[in-house]
Amino acid sequence: MNHVQLTKEGFENLKKELEELIKTKRPYALERLHKARSMGDLSENSEYNAAKEGFAFVEGRIQEIEEILKTAKVVENQNNNHQVEVGTSVIVEIDGKKELFQIVGDFEADPLNKKLSHTSPIGQALVGKKVGDWVEVEVPAGKIKYKIVEIK
Repeated sequence: MNHVQLTKEGFENLKKELEELIKTKRPYALERLHKARSMGDLSENSEYNAAKEGFAFVEGRIQEIEEILKTAKVVENQNNNHQVEVGTSVIVEIDGKKELFQIVGDFEADPLNKKLSHTSPIGQALVGKKVGDWVEVEVPAGKIKYKIVEIK
């Protein structure tokens, strides 16, 4: 069985999302479905179809999160910031500018907020490296060179 790597924060966020889905979104979706069903002819009822799809989405997300949490391995940064790994934050320098990235598991990745999956091109290049190392990453725009400045 493959384990899903999550940071402690990512694990807690998924648990919160699951709780909200079960306590709030599922009852709302079910109520919407019942109301739409009571409107009459289901074959012509677009609200019923939308409610059914909404309910199916909520149920699917609940199942997905439950499965992730069952197989999740919470990764804690225990290497005293000697090298980049899942759960570490890394400050890199590129063309004289500094950027902070957090290395996370696949399900937590959010590139717009600088949370990079350890399996992404940049994440793969950084994992295992130490302060002072240079990494070169092939991205759609070409090659980027990062110097690792700090690991926390």
